[in-house]
Amino acid sequence: MMRLPLPWLLALTGCTLALLLVGSLATGPMSLSLAESLQALFAGKESGIEAHKLLIVQEIRLPRTLLCIAVGGILGLCGAVMQGLFRNPLADPGIIGVSGGAALGAALAIVLLAPLGSHLQSLLGLGLLPLLAFLGGALTTTLVYLLGTREGGTSVTVMLLAGVAITALSGAVIGLLTYLADDQMLRNLSLWQMGSLAAGKPVDVTLALLTLAALLLLFMRDANPLNALLLGEGEARHLGVNVQTLKRRLILLTAAGVGVAVAVAGMIGFVGLVVPHLVRLLAGPNHVRLLPLSALLGAGLLLGADMLARTLLAPAELPVGIITALLGAPFFIWLLVKSRRTL
Repeated sequence: MMRLPLPWLLALTGCTLALLLVGSLATGPMSLSLAESLQALFAGKESGIEAHKLLIVQEIRLPRTLLCIAVGGILGLCGAVMQGLFRNPLADPGIIGVSGGAALGAALAIVLLAPLGSHLQSLLGLGLLPLLAFLGGALTTTLVYLLGTREGGTSVTVMLLAGVAITALSGAVIGLLTYLADDQMLRNLSLWQMGSLAAGKPVDVTLALLTLAALLLLFMRDANPLNALLLGEGEARHLGVNVQTLKRRLILLTAAGVGVAVAVAGMIGFVGLVVPHLVRLLAGPNHVRLLPLSALLGAGLLLGADMLARTLLAPAELPVGIITALLGAPFFIWLLVKSRRTL
């Protein structure tokens, strides 16, 4: 299969993402044309454009769009890294337990610590839910890493099994908290677990964008070692790769990235699982090409899913996690059927 050069692929995916960005600014309960959205995006208060249009585009839709791009990019990028690290096409960013730990932290914030969260929000401007979600993901990742580390190094298999066990334990505790929650808490918890980008604050957007930029820079430095790791750990060592250090660094960086994404947007599935597969079809398995394209395509996929979430039941809004599951699950099944001879 003939593949386009990397600059062409980056240009095509970048242009597609730019078109989706403009479309996202025009999408919502209040209908705005693409021209009106662009004018409102770059206009000031003295431009003569209606104040409510400036407010909608600059204060509501633009932060949400940027948060979509950042979270989708993080999930796509981390999914590509995890699949390369585990050498498993079914690996996703939450495979080491970070999503389960973050969900447990969010459930604690919603069900048991709601009064403290309100006080912290008014005092520091920092919500307790994203803070506990991030800390929950970080703690579970640390625990998984400690369980998988031995004198001879880090065992990816043990870490994978520990992640499955901790995810199951987190699910059990979340089930208990769900049983104890009242109606409003239960609704808040359910909506958070389905993922939403509607409540993104400027600090969330800034944090997610900085995280995406840092992860892309750091992961690209490890693109060639990841390519060597695809051959097997022994072959990678013979090629001069410090496998244990590489695994440790990639796992901790992925956990940090997914922790940030889950903390600011909730649980959004299938982006990190499907996007790397789609990029491999277009660009091959070389991580030099795979990583930046996964970030761009993940951002575009989540942005498109969020636009659907805003329009399918307008003026009501679907959780974006439902849309990504409805789009991602059939596509992933199709990929499995298409490639079953090589699996």
